[in-house]
Amino acid sequence: MTIPVVNIIEACRKASDKMANKDTPLILNEWYVAAFKDEVGRELLARKILNKRVVMYRTLDGAPIALEDRCAHRSFPLSKSHLDGDNIICGYHGFKYNCTGDLVEIPSQSKCPHGIGIKTYKLAETGPLVWIWLGDQSLADESKIPHLPWLENSNWACTSGYFFHPGNYVSMHENLMDLTHLTFLHAATIGTPDYASAPYKTELKDGHYKLIREVVPTTLSPVWGQTTGLAGKDTAARIATSEFLSPGLHQVSVKFYDSALDEETRENYKIHTAHILTPETNNTMHYFIVHGRDFALNDEHIERFMHEQLFAAFQEDVEGLGALEAILDDQDEHHFEISVASDSPAVATRIYLKKRAEQEKG
Repeated sequence: MTIPVVNIIEACRKASDKMANKDTPLILNEWYVAAFKDEVGRELLARKILNKRVVMYRTLDGAPIALEDRCAHRSFPLSKSHLDGDNIICGYHGFKYNCTGDLVEIPSQSKCPHGIGIKTYKLAETGPLVWIWLGDQSLADESKIPHLPWLENSNWACTSGYFFHPGNYVSMHENLMDLTHLTFLHAATIGTPDYASAPYKTELKDGHYKLIREVVPTTLSPVWGQTTGLAGKDTAARIATSEFLSPGLHQVSVKFYDSALDEETRENYKIHTAHILTPETNNTMHYFIVHGRDFALNDEHIERFMHEQLFAAFQEDVEGLGALEAILDDQDEHHFEISVASDSPAVATRIYLKKRAEQEKG
């Protein structure tokens, strides 16, 4: 058994101290996805985000509303209450709140005190997503929401899904910036044996980290080969770009083609996947996913097959990282982790997340 010498272990721990982990405070002054657009309607929707309990609904005019999910009287959850027009009536003692969070009626007395209410949070809608800002409301600038134009482009076909992830968002960001794991964790779904050793390039700008991996030539896994017509070809190309766009959003883009054909005549097949990471707590996460493709737009069979295969792979991530989290929960004084060259985008991402958290904490 080979145990690193003490100075190597200390160096590993010193490097790890600069990176965010599950105990790093969550970043509040940022846009996160609170729900898919079709989840928010005239039924009260409860969701815990960044350790804050929120209730969401739409007004009669269709505007999305997000309020603190508790009555100011005895903290009964307003999500267990009911709507009266645009107002919420608490299900415990009937206190009424308007859509700006103001207490406007108390059934047990004729006069309602002024200046009493609950927090309201800014929401914004883009494509199929509802974004929320839970930090300083004066800083909620909608222009800072990451722009994904393909989500609203009719030349792209999209499917979506959700996982409740029993782990922290830092480890999921790291997972998405470390695509060498496709060969191993996803061997049965989207991975291929040559993926981990394929050449890669990185672009590491503050707050925007990109990993580009070119697997050429290769043989594609069934989810890509069968849907693009490149199945069985050992001259296929797979160019994958993984990008950290914000603490709440990661995008993976892939282009496939037959490398044996001339560049001017070959057909390119492109996909995008928005991995939307919204912390519930430091140890749990809402994992929203939207996947898009620019080919076979009206083919229901391809859409169903691709969705099933991809979400089986995403389930592998959830289960794998859940197992990893269990190990981290049991770490003792002998614990340490090493990083290697291919970890550089993930390490940069984790350093940035910790820096943002520390800046916000002051």
